[in-house]
Amino acid sequence: MDLYFMPLACSLATRIALYETGEGAHTRFRRVWFTTKLMDDGLDYRTVNPKGQVPALRLDDGTLLTEGAAVLQYVADRKPEAGIVPPQGTKERYRLQSLLNFIATELHKLILAQILDPATPEEAKRHAREVVAPNRLALLVRELAGRDFLLDSGFSIADAYAFFVLTLCPIAKVDLAPWPPLAAYYERMKARPTVARALAEEFELARAGV
Repeated sequence: MDLYFMPLACSLATRIALYETGEGAHTRFRRVWFTTKLMDDGLDYRTVNPKGQVPALRLDDGTLLTEGAAVLQYVADRKPEAGIVPPQGTKERYRLQSLLNFIATELHKLILAQILDPATPEEAKRHAREVVAPNRLALLVRELAGRDFLLDSGFSIADAYAFFVLTLCPIAKVDLAPWPPLAAYYERMKARPTVARALAEEFELARAGV
């Protein structure tokens, strides 16, 4: 398989899932440059994925999967024994899908994408940071109530996606101080070997510019 990614983008969650399932060793990681949409071989990424967004996963048969929630579920379903996705058709699976949609639309796109997009007017960024973020983060805290992770079964691909969001919150100047449970949750995930590995690798790529 080929994972098309950008360092510290939401494709970080897929990298974590690949390491959790052991599929990282069988995956080629194809970097996409944020500003140019070029890949290291000089090819325009938009010829691979016209959306120009990551992650995208090219399967061995040539099929291209896009959209983070779908890619994450595919990766996790390849190795159900890894335990990072509930079985298809169960109530927990539908809860997972609800969480993935919430993280994608209400946290990632509505808050982070707004704030980190240079084209977003300052007033809209301030609204996202000061009005929208506190409301949505409070909802995330509620989802965690009484749990170490977002699902009763433990760490899942929803946590991998939420981890990406919380990693970028300081960069977006979204204050997490009012939410101590989120800080504790983030530290639990950071202590997980696969998460620590993925984060360290992507920070190094971002810092080195390679």
